[in-house]
This record gives sequence, C-alpha cells and structure tokens, in this order.
Amino acid sequence: MTSPLDGQLDRVRASLLSTLDSLPALPTRFTVRVADVAFELEWAEGARAAGPVVVEEVTGTDVPAIRSPSVGTFYRAAEPGAEPFVRVGDTVHKGQQVAIVEAMKLMLPVESDQDGRVASVLPADGDPVQYGQTLFTLEPSDG
Repeated sequence: MTSPLDGQLDRVRASLLSTLDSLPALPTRFTVRVADVAFELEWAEGARAAGPVVVEEVTGTDVPAIRSPSVGTFYRAAEPGAEPFVRVGDTVHKGQQVAIVEAMKLMLPVESDQDGRVASVLPADGDPVQYGQTLFTLEPSDG
C-alpha cells in the first residue's frame, strides 16, 4: 500500500527550495504548512537576510510524523556507509530507533513515538535540522 504522501512532500520541498533560489532577496523566515497547503515568506524591512534562511516545516495534526529531538545534524545510519535504520516503506514501532541527531558531539537517538509505516524521509543524510522539525512522515501500518 502506498501513501498519497509518497514522493509528494519531496517534490513540494524541492519546488519551494527552487523558488527560494529564484528570489532577488532571501526571506528571513519561510514557513511551510502541509495540512492546508500554505506557506509564508517574511523579509526584514529593507534588508537582505544576513544568514541562512530558516526553514520551519509544520505538518498538520492529521499527518503522523517523527520529529527531531534537538537542533543538530541528521543521520540515517549509525555510521558512514552503514545501512540506514529505516527506509521508506519500512514498518516502525513505538520506541524503535529510526535515526540519529548529532548535537555538540552527542549522538542522540531518534525514536518513533508511534507505530506506522515510513511514508517519507524529509531531510537528507547529514542535513542540519531544528528542534521539532519533521524528519519522517508515517502512515498507519496494516497490523
């Protein structure tokens, strides 16, 4: 069983990042809401953003998700070259480790807080993530 979200979130993300690249000035804030398909851009008054754009991804309560426990770097596997903890389509159980977030040289396990099937993995391996950012979307499992 495939989810209607399979691939769609990745396409939306790529399209929005492409849009950001085409803007004459970077916004200081960019918010995406998946549930009602809305996004917001905010610029500092008369100024170009000095640093990187903060992308805050918000999913509606109707989309089960696993979120980052901390600011840090997202890793899908225990070490470089190892198999990822989970892949799209895998069934996960509450308490199962699905990734790692490295924060200030601490390796924090990311555990699922619910049962389900992995519908998408949003950040790429090695991407910086924010506290509470959606890392995985889930769909209900068959059992």
